[in-house]
Amino acid sequence: MERWFNVGKIVNTHGIKGEVRVISKTDFAEKRYKIGNPLYLFIGNESNPLQLVVKSHRTHKSFDLLTFEGFEDLNVVERMKGGILKIPENMLDELEENEFYFHEIIGCAVYTMDGEELGKIIEILTPGANDVWVIKGAGGKEILIPYIEDVVKKIDVKDKVILIDPIEGLLS
Repeated sequence: MERWFNVGKIVNTHGIKGEVRVISKTDFAEKRYKIGNPLYLFIGNESNPLQLVVKSHRTHKSFDLLTFEGFEDLNVVERMKGGILKIPENMLDELEENEFYFHEIIGCAVYTMDGEELGKIIEILTPGANDVWVIKGAGGKEILIPYIEDVVKKIDVKDKVILIDPIEGLLS
């Protein structure tokens, strides 16, 4: 079964020439929305995506505006509203050393350097300077861990294990 990854959501149309307004969900917008690149549109519960080819891309305010080859009319793209743009796993890029995709981190078990299991990462927040990992601990308690070098000591995405050295007050 092929795995798909969200790159954006079509939230509205823009103008009358088939442009759509996208809220981007990718760190690689310039690459994903490059002219000629394929994207796959999932609408509702459809399991067969519609393959689209990017015809144009520009940014406007906080949105990415896209047009697709063969879809140059407002009436044609109107039905795309609410659709999710995705790419298959084979289109993911290799990352630099010590860089990870969110899907590689979510689900990892987190342990202290002393071997105490804290729980599993269920979500990643991106508030600004650094990401914050949300760990679901024993009894459903949520623990927030900053993704910084002083705290996160080892990441093994293959075995889904992360070791941390909590700074004072982090776990209390």
